Amino acid sequence: MTFSIIVVCLNAGEKLRETIDSIHNQTENDYEIIIKDGGSTDETTVRYIEENLTGEAAPKGQIRFFTEKDTGIYDAMNQAVQHVQGEYVLFMNCGDGFYDEHVLERVKEQIGQTGKKHRMPETQDSQTMPQYIFYGNIYEQQTDTLVQSNPVIDDFACYRNVPCHQACFYDAGLLRKKAFDTAYVVRADYEHFLWCYYTAHAEMVYMPVTVALYEGGGFSETRANEKRSRHEHRKIVGEYMPASKVCKYRLIMALTLAPLRTWIARNPVTAGVYQTIKRRLIYSKRSA
Repeated sequence: MTFSIIVVCLNAGEKLRETIDSIHNQTENDYEIIIKDGGSTDETTVRYIEENLTGEAAPKGQIRFFTEKDTGIYDAMNQAVQHVQGEYVLFMNCGDGFYDEHVLERVKEQIGQTGKKHRMPETQDSQTMPQYIFYGNIYEQQTDTLVQSNPVIDDFACYRNVPCHQACFYDAGLLRKKAFDTAYVVRADYEHFLWCYYTAHAEMVYMPVTVALYEGGGFSETRANEKRSRHEHRKIVGEYMPASKVCKYRLIMALTLAPLRTWIARNPVTAGVYQTIKRRLIYSKRSA
C-alpha cells in the first residue's frame, strides 16, 4: 500500500465528513484512511461516527477508525501513526481536503519517477536506503490563494518556512523513528521536519503538485498562540542551527520586513498578488 492518510478529530462536526469525502473522490485508490477520534461529544460528529464508522456500519479494509483520549493534536497524530500500514503518510486536518481528485494519482507518479532515478542496487542494505518527504503546494481557502512551497529545502528555508504538513507525504519510517515532540504545543510538526532534514538526512523532493485545500485558521494560527509559536520557533532553531546562522537569518528577516510580508500574505485582499510575486521570484531564481 502506498498511502496512509491520517485524519485526527475532536468535535469536528460536518468537517469530518467533508474531509473523508474529499479522500474518497480520489482517482487513485491505493490508500488507507486512519481516523483517530479523541472522544467527540458533539451531535454531528457522533452521528457521523455511529452511521459510518462503528458497529454494523464500520467500513472494511480501506478505513480504520479508533477512539482514544489524547493530550492534543500531536499526541493524536502519534497515536494514529501506530496504525499505519502504508509507505507514505499524509496528515489531513478536518476541514482540509485534496485540491482535486487527481492528487494521489500525481503524487504516486512522482514517487515512482524518483524511485527510478535513485534505484538502489539489489545488494544495498535496506537500512541505508534513502527516506523521503515528498511535498507540494497548498491552496489556502481563507485567502483564496495558491501558496507555493519552496522548491529547494536549505538552511534558510528551514529557518523561514517549511511546507505545512498537509502538503507533505512522509516516509512512514521517519515517523516510526521519531514521534512528534508533544512538548511543543504549536510547532511540533516544524521540529519534526527539521529533525528529518538535519538528523535523519531525509531526501526532500518538491513536487509541482497542489496537494491540499488548506482551511487555515486552526489551532496553531490563533492569536493566542502567536507568542507561543515565536517562542517555540526560537527554541527549535537553536537546537538544529548554530547561533551565528540563526542571528544571520533573524537579521535578514528583519531587513526584509517579515512581519509586514506575513500580514500581506494573510490578508485576503493582498494575498493573491503577494503569492503571485513570490512564485515568480522562486522560478526566476531556479531558472537563473
